[in-house]
Amino acid sequence: MADTQEFDIVILGAGSGGYAAALRAGQLGMKVALVEGDKVGGTCLHRGCIPTKALLHAADVADEVRDGANVGVKASLEGIDMSALNAYKDGVVSRMYKGLTGLVASRNIETIEGWGRLTGKDTVQVGDRVLKGKNIILATGSYSKSLPGLPIEGRVITSDQALQLDEVPESVIVLGGGVIGSEMASAWRSLGAEVTIIEGLPNLVPNEDPAISKALERAFRKRKIAFKTKTMFDRVEQNENGVKVYTQDGASYEASYLLVAVGRGPSTANLGYEEQGIPMERGFVIANERLHTGVGNIYAVGDIVPGLQLAHRGFLHGIFVAEEIAGLEPKAIEEHLIPRVTYTNPEVSSVGLNQDTAEEKYGKENIETVEFNLAGNGKSQMLGTAGFVKLVREKDGPIVGFHAIGARMGEQVGEGQLMVAWEAFPEDFEGLIHAHPTQNEAVGEAILALAGKPLHTHN
Repeated sequence: MADTQEFDIVILGAGSGGYAAALRAGQLGMKVALVEGDKVGGTCLHRGCIPTKALLHAADVADEVRDGANVGVKASLEGIDMSALNAYKDGVVSRMYKGLTGLVASRNIETIEGWGRLTGKDTVQVGDRVLKGKNIILATGSYSKSLPGLPIEGRVITSDQALQLDEVPESVIVLGGGVIGSEMASAWRSLGAEVTIIEGLPNLVPNEDPAISKALERAFRKRKIAFKTKTMFDRVEQNENGVKVYTQDGASYEASYLLVAVGRGPSTANLGYEEQGIPMERGFVIANERLHTGVGNIYAVGDIVPGLQLAHRGFLHGIFVAEEIAGLEPKAIEEHLIPRVTYTNPEVSSVGLNQDTAEEKYGKENIETVEFNLAGNGKSQMLGTAGFVKLVREKDGPIVGFHAIGARMGEQVGEGQLMVAWEAFPEDFEGLIHAHPTQNEAVGEAILALAGKPLHTHN
C-alpha cells in the first residue's frame, strides 16, 4: 500500500525556482514537500551559474597575473593546476550547498529525495510515496541541448562535462555564441586554450543590443578568440585525440574538444504532465501571467516556462507563486525587467529594451540613445578595460533600456533595473551623484548625457 501524505504545496524540482518557492512558502507558514532526484540547488548551484563563475574568476586571476607587469607588479604565470582549480570551484559549490540545505531544513520543509512524477491534478508520486498537494508547483528545470544527430559522447561535450574536465584543453571549438558558449570560450582562452566559436546567427550574444554584440566581438578579436558567425554546423568526426568539425559552407576545424552550447531544453519528458492535461508546447509548460497552468491548482516556474532561462528568473517565479498561493496578490512579473549578465571578459549586462526592440515598439523617430565610453572613466582606466554604458529612452519620456559592457559591469545592472522598472526620467537623478572613482560612475555619466549635460564626454 502506497504511503500518502498531505501538504499545502508539493514542489517538483529543487532548483532555483523550486527551492525559492519552498523557502517563501515555509516562511508564510505552509506545509511544503520539496521533491528532488538529484541535489537541492539544481543546475545553477551544481552545474551552472556557481561553478561556471568560479571558473571564470580563476580565469580572471590568470589574466591579472599575465598583465601584472603593466601595473608594475612583476609576476609570471607558471601554469594552471586544474585539480586545485576544481577543488576551489567544488569548495564554493559545497559551501553554498551546505548553507542552502541548512536554510531549507530551518523552514520545516520536507525534502523528499527521488524522481517525482505528476500522477493526478493534486498528486505527485515518488517511488512508493504518494504526495497530495492542495497546490502543486512544477519546477523541473532544464538540460543542455544538442542538435539532432549530434550525440554528446567522448570529446563532444556540453557545459556539464566541461566543468568536470581535469585539464585545460589545448584547443576547443564552441558550437554556439550565446551566453554559455561565450562564457566558456572566454574562460578557456584566459586559461590558455585556443578557441573558435561557430555561431549560426550574425552576431555573438545575439539577444543583446547590436552595439554590445559588436563591442564583445572586438574584445574577443583582441584576445585572439576566433569566431565564425552566419556559419551553420554540419557534422563532427572524432577520435581519442580530438574532433574535426565540418560546417555547411564546406570549411572544417580541428580541436581537442567540441563544446555544444546551443541552449537549454525544458526537463519535462516522462513526468506525467501531458497525461494530466498540462498545456505544452515544444516541451515547455504554457502558463498564464500568474504562472498558473490552467489545470487544477498547478503552477509552473523557471526554465520550463518559455522566456529567459536564468536562475534569478526562476527564483523570482518561485517567490511569486508562493505568495500567489498564500493570497498575497503579488505584482505580475514583467519579463523585460529581469536583468541579464554575461560573465565574459569583458562583462555584458542589460535590462529592458535594446535599441532595435525599442524602435520596433515606439518607432525609430521616438527613441533616443546615448553611450558613455569607459575611456572617460577613471576606474576603467585603472582596470584597463574598454567598453561603454548605453541608455535607451522614449523621446522626452522614461528610460526603457540599460546596456553595458566592460570589466565588472555586471555589478551595475541593479541600478539599470531600477531606472527601467521605475520608468525613470534623466531629471529624476538630479541631486544624486555616483561615487568617484567607480565603474558605477559610468552609469551616472550616461544619465547626465541623456539629460543633455554630459560632463566627461564631448558634446
